[in-house]
Amino acid sequence: MLNTLLTGLKQFLGNMGFASITLGQVIMLIVSFILLYLAISKKFEPLLLLPIGFGMFLANLPLAGLMAEPVGTFGQEGFQAGGLLYYLYLGVKLGIYPPLIFMGVGAMTDFGPLIANPKSILLGAAAQFGIFTVFIGAILLGFTGPEAASIGIIGGADGPTAIFLTSKLAPQLLGPIAVAAYSYMALVPIIQPPIMRALTTKEERSVVMEQLRPVSKKEKIIFPIFVTALVSLILPSAAPLVGMLMLGNLLKESGVTERLSKTAQNELMNIVTIFLGVTVGATANAEAFLKPQTLMIIGLGLLAFSFGTTAGVLLGKLMYKLTGGKVNPLIGSAGVSAVPMAARVSQSVGQEENPSNFLLMHAMGPNVAGVIGSAVAAGLLLSIFG
Repeated sequence: MLNTLLTGLKQFLGNMGFASITLGQVIMLIVSFILLYLAISKKFEPLLLLPIGFGMFLANLPLAGLMAEPVGTFGQEGFQAGGLLYYLYLGVKLGIYPPLIFMGVGAMTDFGPLIANPKSILLGAAAQFGIFTVFIGAILLGFTGPEAASIGIIGGADGPTAIFLTSKLAPQLLGPIAVAAYSYMALVPIIQPPIMRALTTKEERSVVMEQLRPVSKKEKIIFPIFVTALVSLILPSAAPLVGMLMLGNLLKESGVTERLSKTAQNELMNIVTIFLGVTVGATANAEAFLKPQTLMIIGLGLLAFSFGTTAGVLLGKLMYKLTGGKVNPLIGSAGVSAVPMAARVSQSVGQEENPSNFLLMHAMGPNVAGVIGSAVAAGLLLSIFG
């Protein structure tokens, strides 16, 4: 009996995670704690950084097997089911979660400022410059075309778009790219203002723009249908993201589907966000994450985001010159698709120079244009490398 107890105790101790934990897993657990700290204490994108951080935490617990793949064929002898997160991750792998997130974003978005000032779509397009600049840089550093495309898309500052493209082109890089994309989205108020101030003068930052014209309900209903048709006919690979974005917006603007609009904005958005965040975080295991290329990806992502901000502000300066000082260049920085944080940063920096200045609605035009722009950029890259 004593030998049996000792054997059982020895087996129990051998099956404990403490006996199998590696240095890499310890490092990744520390990284997950840092993300959780930033989400909870600093409130940096908590709705996504918290699930991502906890998913990373779960994936690096030794022997937990939450991302384990199934063994054998279902229904046959010897079959072993995969881990819980493995099955939830199929929503990322199959490209389901990001378009659903886009539907929720569309249901919360007002395209009125963009419709009232169509020229702002140029600012949203300019801010995608960072994507293609860093794409070329990543190629020169030795990354493959699909990997470089996935790294460059970080510059769009749009987490779901980055995840959508990376899951199709370079799933092995999903962990570091997702962490980089959402980290830079959270750091918009820190990264953008120094660039904006360096590229503009006090006079430019103080410009008060004319009030936007009212936009009719008919225009708001026609807009999502028109954009979906135009983008899908030109670039079919962008249809999943743009189509779901515009469906969500049409649910909101039609005025006849309030229940569906609220569901897309709240319950559905929240459920998908949890699944997306946890499973994306779970891909950041020690073997995949602790590589020199991870630091390169994070660095290139910062460059992509910075170049996008720079391009948007520079085009804003050009518009300032061409319009005789009627456009505040600060709204160009909102062309990255971190909605509505980037627009709020434009408003904040503008009010520092002129407290009576209200740029928020003007900045929302480039901001929502950036959402469309990043989805189109992803569709373009997917059509080339997919």
